[in-house]
Amino acid sequence: MPGEENIMVILSSPSGVGKTTLTKKIQQKYHSFKISVSHTTRSPRSNEVNGVDYHFISKEKFEKFIKEKKFYEYAKIFENYYGTLKKTVDETIPKNDIIFDIDWQGTKQLSKFKNLNLIKIYLITDNKEELKKRLIKRNQNTQEEIEKRFNSFDKDIKHWSDYDYVIINKNLDVCFKQIESIIKLSKKKLSIFAHTPQ
Repeated sequence: MPGEENIMVILSSPSGVGKTTLTKKIQQKYHSFKISVSHTTRSPRSNEVNGVDYHFISKEKFEKFIKEKKFYEYAKIFENYYGTLKKTVDETIPKNDIIFDIDWQGTKQLSKFKNLNLIKIYLITDNKEELKKRLIKRNQNTQEEIEKRFNSFDKDIKHWSDYDYVIINKNLDVCFKQIESIIKLSKKKLSIFAHTPQ
């Protein structure tokens, strides 16, 4: 069956840990991977491109999609909706591996679909103060948003037991190598399973 050896890697983390950077690094190095581009109701940041970083849509349209059960997963984070369309995933997985940059709420929902080959990775900083430094340094959020994201850290990390792997992102290159090892191992296991007579 086409796509049965393709995997879906979920990268989750509290805001500011580096999951978006790592997601892009994986896609740049491994051309078999496509980034799952989420739909969102939040406004684009100055450096974001519609259809590349996110599909930016209205709250009304998003809620219509929810009613029509068009999402594999969706969540409301900091007053905005984010979601993964079933259509996008179903069209991509027969040809490519997929990487998701989503939070614990989305991961919980995706995990309910037993037919998906999910590899769930949770990224974390080694302490909260480091997280605050990163949020300030990246200069993408207002002071109020930084406080909100920082304060949600404790709630976020309660969900790391839902994941297959937890990685502390102290050094981006080391963290990337650890994710690479997980991907290679997962692909190898799936390949063996796919070629074993059932």
